[in-house]
Amino acid sequence: MRILGLDVGEKRIGVAKADSNTRIAVPVGYIKVDGSEWQEIARLASLHNTEFFVIGMPRSNEGNETNQSLYVRGFAKTLTEKVPGVKIRFQDESLTSVEAEERLKSRKKKYEKGEIDAEAASIILQDFLESFTVGMAAQEAVPTVEVPMNAPTGVVAGIKSAAVGAKDTATGIAKKEADKAKLKTKKVTHKMKTATKWISGVAIVAIIGLIVTGGVMLAIREQQRREYQEWVAEQEALMNETFDFTILPGETIFDIQNKLATLGYTTGEINEAFDSVYDFDFLKGRPSDATLEGYLYGETYEFLKTATAKEIIQKYLEGMDTVIKENNLEAAYAAHGLSLYEGITLASIVQKESATSDMPTVAQVFYTRLEYNMSLGSDVTVSYALDKIDPNRQNYTDNETALVVDSCYNTRQNRGLPCGPISNPGLSALLAVANPSDTSYLYFLTGDDGLMYYSYTEDEHLQNAALHCQDLCQVSL
Repeated sequence: MRILGLDVGEKRIGVAKADSNTRIAVPVGYIKVDGSEWQEIARLASLHNTEFFVIGMPRSNEGNETNQSLYVRGFAKTLTEKVPGVKIRFQDESLTSVEAEERLKSRKKKYEKGEIDAEAASIILQDFLESFTVGMAAQEAVPTVEVPMNAPTGVVAGIKSAAVGAKDTATGIAKKEADKAKLKTKKVTHKMKTATKWISGVAIVAIIGLIVTGGVMLAIREQQRREYQEWVAEQEALMNETFDFTILPGETIFDIQNKLATLGYTTGEINEAFDSVYDFDFLKGRPSDATLEGYLYGETYEFLKTATAKEIIQKYLEGMDTVIKENNLEAAYAAHGLSLYEGITLASIVQKESATSDMPTVAQVFYTRLEYNMSLGSDVTVSYALDKIDPNRQNYTDNETALVVDSCYNTRQNRGLPCGPISNPGLSALLAVANPSDTSYLYFLTGDDGLMYYSYTEDEHLQNAALHCQDLCQVSL
């Protein structure tokens, strides 16, 4: 089985390759991160006839994940979408780029930065391979012993014994061989007999010691080789019995249910999964009619093909539980006067309204409007309200009627937060609500150019709309 290793960076991606039989990782090169990386990765996968990728997972010196770890996880998630069918394994790594550069320096040749990335990828891939063959490198140094053509029958027997597990110890075998030597030398004088026995005994012990040691090591290496091949076969079989499922930040329950249905889960199975009661502290204290909207943390997980829809939902709730605890979100939201449920609700709006880099400022705008008892005025909440009551827009055919839809999710009509989350927010949105920017804007909009425009007054906001939002502001809800 062929495997590709990736060292993922924001500018370049180092690539290495290996075969599960040889277990030696070799640098291939690097890919520039410019939007064409997905096509190039797909090409490499096809070229090397593999769908198995090992991606380095950055860790701090203390073994914790970092911001770069989140970037790598996001990359892996996108990779599964851009290159269908890929199988990904993460290999923990720390300072591999430093080690890679030291290796290249030691070769005393000029090198480019991309070569460092490729070398780092080979280190990551080699670490992955060796993690399943611990100790084999050391044992490869043990020499094999060639048996002389005129070796005594007892020595040959000793070799066969070692090959099947060295049932007799070297001492026991030596004793047997010494006894045989003694019987064969009866006609020799006592002095010569003693000397011959001593010399023969030492020689036999030394030879058999080497033979037994070499034979045992060969047997061990052979056993480890078989175990490794069995592991590869198991991994390949597992890949055929598993599937990856992805929830993207900003997706709604509607989206997730459709994905599950596409996989073949029945309506009954899906409804049961979303209607079940799950035992998590963060789900307590919500309104009695609250759904799981907002609580299914965006991530890619691998599942057995026998997994139920309920088991899938359970896994994403576990992910959300981890994020809430690791980032102490409940206390962070409380510092801004929001409950955990309210904080997640606001994060779900921020997720739909802005790109990652703008999320803290958008969160600030909403906080300021809440403080002034103004409506949030978020069109994405109106869209969610329509999706719940009129998904095909048969009744609400224009924005004029849509903006006045009677719904607790309509923040154009109602002040304060909507009655619940409108999407499943990602980590960036959750953290943006926990740590909004130190600004004081009251308005924002997304321009036709994809940029955000902020303002302090309504007149400035209308001017921004006229200058930068000719098309996007007219899109139907």
